[in-house]
Amino acid sequence: MTIVGPPDTSEPKYYAVKRHLLEFIGSLEPGSAVPTERELATDMLTSRTTVRQALSELVVEGRLVRRQGSGTYVAEPKITWPLYLGSFTEQVEASGFKPSAEVLATSRVGAGPELATQLGLPVRAPVYKIERLRLADAWPIAVETSWLPAERFAGLSRGIRQQGSLYALLAERYDTTLHTAEETIETAPATPREAGPLRVDIGSPMLVVSRQNFDSAGTPVEFGRTWFRGDRVTLVTHLASEPR
Repeated sequence: MTIVGPPDTSEPKYYAVKRHLLEFIGSLEPGSAVPTERELATDMLTSRTTVRQALSELVVEGRLVRRQGSGTYVAEPKITWPLYLGSFTEQVEASGFKPSAEVLATSRVGAGPELATQLGLPVRAPVYKIERLRLADAWPIAVETSWLPAERFAGLSRGIRQQGSLYALLAERYDTTLHTAEETIETAPATPREAGPLRVDIGSPMLVVSRQNFDSAGTPVEFGRTWFRGDRVTLVTHLASEPR
């Protein structure tokens, strides 16, 4: 299959290949297979190394997805993820998808110095650690870890296995609702802990969102850290000018 002619020599080779590939995959349906590196190199009159660099950038950007032992495919459209104080369930539904979750692990641990500061607790105070895989339309998009004070939320680790939404569980069983939050966003490569459940390669780009949640009295309720697949999620926030 001939896709394009030789790249424009006025552009870096890999960038020209990348541009032509963008035009090509734009005509394909999500999930469609992309020709192999060898086929693309032959059709585009360039080297496999150049094609590999262009494909790698498109994978990082979430335009393509690699499946080990299978090939490279056109990625599904990204989920637009609005940043506001709401549950995962609410945010997925607001984006037009069906949310679901799998509890990966629950444990009761002692708070280290950083976690104790985030939750306003003494060092080594007991906290619940809850790890969940979050899905949208059955697609894994995030691994989420939440830490909450164990004394305030007795029995939480059992309850979360029966209740899909953590925030709904806090409201219904513990009469606790979230009022404000502080959030930070970073990027990081996927470790084996995230790569397996999210079905991505180790080292794949992740969007890491950390949030400290407070109740109406200003008391820390939860500290959470969510690792989003960078190829599946676009984070969006709405800004307004600060009142004078």
